[in-house]
Amino acid sequence: MTSPTTPTGLDLPGAPSLDEILIATATMEWREKSLAGVAEKMLWRDERTGASIALIKFAKGASIPKPHSHASNQFMYCLSGKYEYTSTGVTLLPGSFYGNPKGNVHGPTLAHEETVVVEIYDGPHYPKVPDWYTDPKDAQ
Repeated sequence: MTSPTTPTGLDLPGAPSLDEILIATATMEWREKSLAGVAEKMLWRDERTGASIALIKFAKGASIPKPHSHASNQFMYCLSGKYEYTSTGVTLLPGSFYGNPKGNVHGPTLAHEETVVVEIYDGPHYPKVPDWYTDPKDAQ
């Protein structure tokens, strides 16, 4: 006898493949971005939509220097450190979850100490490459 399967939404035409993955993040190298003091470990990326999940590390004193917005929804979960959106005082501490809707202007930011966050985008990061990055790959 065969048991019926329940659609998960991932069976829909055009939905991304989400094969099971396991990544030992502790053994991955940090990729330094072209903005001083910012590095990433890309965990998952859908090249078709631009959606991604990454670990982002900000060195103490690193910052995103200007107000900006994103081309999709941004979510961050703070694993360690202290990271502030200086214009509003919103500060991520370990255990903090931050959600930022598409198009919302936010920033600048400042890492008061070395900070690591899980950063998730449900689509492309920026409408255009910000001028603080010299490598377009850093804006993906």
